[in-house]
Amino acid sequence: MRLIIREDPKAVAYYTANYVRQRINEFKPTRKRPFVLGLPTGSTPVEVYWHLVDFFKRGEVSFRNVITFSMDEYVGLPRSHPESYCSFMYRHLYDHIDLRPENIHMLDGNADDLAAECQRYEDKIKEVGGIELFLGGIGPDGHIAFNEPGSSLESVTRVKTLAYETVLANARFFGGDVNKVPKLALTVGVGTVRAAREVLLIITGAHKAVALAKCIEEGVNHMWTVSVIQLHPSAMVVCDEDATLELHVKTVRYFKSIEQVQEQLIGRQNISLKGSISRLSGYDPGQTYRVAVQQSTGDVASELDTGEESDDDNVYDDDEYPEEEEEEEEEGDVQKMAVSSSADMLASSPSEINGASLNGSLAPAATAGNPF
Repeated sequence: MRLIIREDPKAVAYYTANYVRQRINEFKPTRKRPFVLGLPTGSTPVEVYWHLVDFFKRGEVSFRNVITFSMDEYVGLPRSHPESYCSFMYRHLYDHIDLRPENIHMLDGNADDLAAECQRYEDKIKEVGGIELFLGGIGPDGHIAFNEPGSSLESVTRVKTLAYETVLANARFFGGDVNKVPKLALTVGVGTVRAAREVLLIITGAHKAVALAKCIEEGVNHMWTVSVIQLHPSAMVVCDEDATLELHVKTVRYFKSIEQVQEQLIGRQNISLKGSISRLSGYDPGQTYRVAVQQSTGDVASELDTGEESDDDNVYDDDEYPEEEEEEEEEGDVQKMAVSSSADMLASSPSEINGASLNGSLAPAATAGNPF
């Protein structure tokens, strides 16, 4: 499993959308060989969708040969209702891209036979060859889609009764009235998500820090359904700094160091988009470097542009590691590489790192609102 840590939710959204864009383009989908994408609802992926729309409008990606499957839908809520997940997906994504209508798949929460509807959904996923990439978010209690704590880790698409905490959390979308929130939903199962060839989860905010810790540092547990991705052969979590608050410091440093070693020493040209090392062109096994995980994105971008080193050579407190400082002086000159925990491997400029498009066409969500 890969853990990618970015500075804030905006950087997480841009990284995630850019990754999806590159995966689609790398796949080179055709009508006979489509890219099958699983998509979530909720507040977390909204800005991801805005970036995907922006990429499409700039001609950087096409969804013409993409097939989508949404994660869930409320039972008994009309599809035309503004808070139905059908309305949500059209409002934030489908109405703004070139996705073929026949390639859009969503659960019908108003079907006469809900069990048959769930089986139809599973059959359709198999019919198109399975899901290539499943994008997902999680709840504070670690649930994926509507797979609440206690859900079977082998579950498939089915009807679920929503936990009271979930009803309370979703009441904000219904004017704060819990009585208006549907109590049942159709949802893909944990097993449905696991069956995808790749899973990418977005986790942001301090309120989800415990869930991330359960996902990363503890064992697989059906009370924290997100933890099942530990068993997936190709899973990635993209989170912000706030979401790491419950992780051990050594865990955060470990995952940051993995990305830094790959980027700075092994070389981007040797690493596939999904993180596997395919070749070692220009790799120097004797190269040494120094990690400076607390340096800001702006400092790194400045150094890369000017070739000058930062005045703050030692990002740690000298009094905290006196022995290490002495040892470094005795070792003599050591090649230093400044690495930023928030610099985006996939971005090509400082403006992209901060989540803005090169031409400034997509304003930050916090100030712009929905651009559509």
